[in-house]
Amino acid sequence: MDGRVAVVTGSGRGIGAGIAKLFAAEGAKVVVNDLGASVDGTGADVGPAQQVVNEITVDGGEAIVNGGDVSDYDSAGELVQSAIDAFGRLDIVVNVAGILRDRMLVNMSPDEWQAVLNVHLTGTFNTSKHAAVYWREHRGEGQYRLINFTSAAGLFGAPGQPNYAAAKLGIVGFTLSCANALNRYGVTSNAIAPGAATRMTMSIPPERAAEMGVDLRGMEPEAVAYPVAYIASEESSWLNGRVVGAQGGRVTLYENYHPEQAVGSVEPWTIETIFDQMPRTFHPDRQGLGGIG
Repeated sequence: MDGRVAVVTGSGRGIGAGIAKLFAAEGAKVVVNDLGASVDGTGADVGPAQQVVNEITVDGGEAIVNGGDVSDYDSAGELVQSAIDAFGRLDIVVNVAGILRDRMLVNMSPDEWQAVLNVHLTGTFNTSKHAAVYWREHRGEGQYRLINFTSAAGLFGAPGQPNYAAAKLGIVGFTLSCANALNRYGVTSNAIAPGAATRMTMSIPPERAAEMGVDLRGMEPEAVAYPVAYIASEESSWLNGRVVGAQGGRVTLYENYHPEQAVGSVEPWTIETIFDQMPRTFHPDRQGLGGIG
């Protein structure tokens, strides 16, 4: 990663910090972005991001701090521009920043819903949009990488996180759209579904973690950085529009959505035929008993 320039959001702590440090250790120049908010998104403190920058520079790496709020469109633009101003280019954007406001759907307020979407989904759009404009203007000058963070909560539907799950699965759709739209400019776009013991995951009550099948023992956040570093490198140009799981010592390539079964009718549907054919074809206890396609 010598000479490559990266923006890593949410890199004041946890997974983001591990990514920023590994990138710098491998020769990248890094903008360490973190608002420094609490897990629920309140407050601000540039201290954690500055500490990561200090650790990088002490070890001989190059990094600058940015305390901008990615959920703000203009602030995200300034973040992207800060990399270009400081290091002369931008090769990689890694969108890690996020907050939690967990609540069961029946108890969730509109503010709790919107706050999580603002940071995760809108924040990912904001940084990606500004980076994409730069990459389009500089097509042919590098191999660019957009790496967005999704979650098993979105892929599989965490019951106590409807806002977080919606945002994280929305990021998958956004990532696939970027993969199809930006590849012509030399950009690959992929999503990471991490598993690690961080401030966010450790805030989940043990009983809810058990319901979700979450066991993060021995899963250090730094471990996620290694597959991210590969995707961020110039070696990964073959990988585009995919979701990659990263948990401890395990890396998983998820299969993209594909049609599982189909039922068709030569004649226009009637209420009788649809009620007959859908369970006949799709119901797990009746599959193979009939249907078309």
